[in-house]
Amino acid sequence: MSTSRSDQDSPWKQILRQYFREAIEFFFPTTAALIDWQKPPEFLDKEYQQIAPDAEVGKRYADQLVKVWQKRGDELWLLLHTEIQAKPEASFTERMFIYNLRIFDYFHHPAISLAILCDGRAKWRPKVYEFSYPDTHLRFEFGVVKLLDYQTRWTELETSRNPFAIVVMAHLKAQETKRNASDRKTVKLSLIRRLYESGYSRSEVVNLFRFIDWVMILPEGLKQTFWAELKVYEEERRMPYITSVEEIGFARGLETGRQQAEQQAEQRQRSLILRQLNRRVGEVPETVRQRVEQLTIDQLEALGEALLDFAQLADLQAWLEAVELGQE
Repeated sequence: MSTSRSDQDSPWKQILRQYFREAIEFFFPTTAALIDWQKPPEFLDKEYQQIAPDAEVGKRYADQLVKVWQKRGDELWLLLHTEIQAKPEASFTERMFIYNLRIFDYFHHPAISLAILCDGRAKWRPKVYEFSYPDTHLRFEFGVVKLLDYQTRWTELETSRNPFAIVVMAHLKAQETKRNASDRKTVKLSLIRRLYESGYSRSEVVNLFRFIDWVMILPEGLKQTFWAELKVYEEERRMPYITSVEEIGFARGLETGRQQAEQQAEQRQRSLILRQLNRRVGEVPETVRQRVEQLTIDQLEALGEALLDFAQLADLQAWLEAVELGQE
């Protein structure tokens, strides 16, 4: 089953931005209780780049540095680290400590560090960075949730109204059906139906669907079957939220594909004509090549016919001058 995605296309960062409050309330309720949610969170992307200029992005990490306000009015900074495809890493807790320390060092402001672990290794549970010497002892402990733990809390997920319950269900089912595309299609449809039947708004259905669709990738054959079954379901409920969005996206994809194909064909034609010119008049200078590159597709076709009569570079240059003067 194909599961290819660009490393820059992780859906986690987007879903965490869209439902940041819901994520903190779902995973870290004690921290959420400190926050005045009447004031919108501020995502500190530029500040995060200062503390982690070389941080890995994409499928592996989805980090967020966010400024919120406590109920008593003070600023509160949250460093939310999502480890999406965790691999054995002895330095994980050290890295969590270093980022927290850098925030304090660069901005003179403490941060609450939180980690969401999406991996499938039950025994990997990093939460403390510590060292001790006779006269110095340091212990840095950060908040951690392990999505794998929700496998035994499925009823809790099914009854929750928090959108992140759906996110966790989709992630766990994606892991569970990694090698069974047919089961994945069935589960994916079930999760989409849950979105409709739980009373989410149209925008919430679309937002959460995008996450589900991204983590629960289907092979092409089953993808078509999935869309057909989903369309029938939506028509029965008279709520074409998702298939209408997909149809728009599909139409845009066709147009983009057509434009790309045309551009590629035009570039191949330019390359062919330049090779023919090199054979007819010798090596074409870069300045002349640039003039050829600027020709329209109609002018390029005219050049393809005219070059058969060229004997030297001067013939090409004269033809280009005539075109530029509007005489061809």
